[in-house]
Amino acid sequence: MSSQTVFEGVGVALITLFDESGGLDAAGTADHAARLVELGVKAVVVAGSTGEAAALSLRERAELIRSVRARMAPGGPKLIAGTGAPSSRQAAEYTRSAVDEGADGVLTLSPPGAEDPRPYYETVSRAAAGLPLLAYHWPAMALPGIPVPVLADLPIAGCKDSSGDADRLLETLTSWEGSLYVGSSALLAYAGPLGCTGAILALANADPQGCAAAFAGDFEAQLKLAADHRRSVAGFPRGIKHLTAERFGTPITSRLG
Repeated sequence: MSSQTVFEGVGVALITLFDESGGLDAAGTADHAARLVELGVKAVVVAGSTGEAAALSLRERAELIRSVRARMAPGGPKLIAGTGAPSSRQAAEYTRSAVDEGADGVLTLSPPGAEDPRPYYETVSRAAAGLPLLAYHWPAMALPGIPVPVLADLPIAGCKDSSGDADRLLETLTSWEGSLYVGSSALLAYAGPLGCTGAILALANADPQGCAAAFAGDFEAQLKLAADHRRSVAGFPRGIKHLTAERFGTPITSRLG
């Protein structure tokens, strides 16, 4: 499956909007996704880590996918659902729901504490029923992550790497032929020109155009992103929610943090 490219360019790891009481605002989240599509994002990841997936029920995840799907034109940017979970049973359940609700692909964080992630991804792949599966390497959230040599053994269409590790990114690009998506907005002007397929970014909620320019190799754009990159990862997810609110007037309520 590694020869399949899900999308190219900059995608957004979509925030999930909540009302003041913490209730899900699926319609508002879909409106925000549609606005970002108009500004050029090539994919929208719903109910991922930036979307506070750990605080969402299965029903809420499904509602988000349906709401965002309804705002995206056929043949337009891809809708990718976050389906990572501590156990393969949970991840498979989230994945089957994403398939049923019309996602174009799934992004699945590696399981914490798993020395060998292959059985986990094999289970998720079966649940995906042919839908493209992106593995997700983020050791800060789920140690130990995915060793580079294991990527070739996984039934995946690509991998998102949010480690922020330039050495790891270079090793992956030079030893694995799959589609690689950078998850750190600090490495865009490095990752794009070196051949990453795309990027999946929290910061694209607030500055999709700047992220796209940096990924295209604009070093000035990368430098301009530096302060907002630091803000976006501070007190996660509060930092990115406040940045997005300053740009677009979206709510800042979070369930996490």
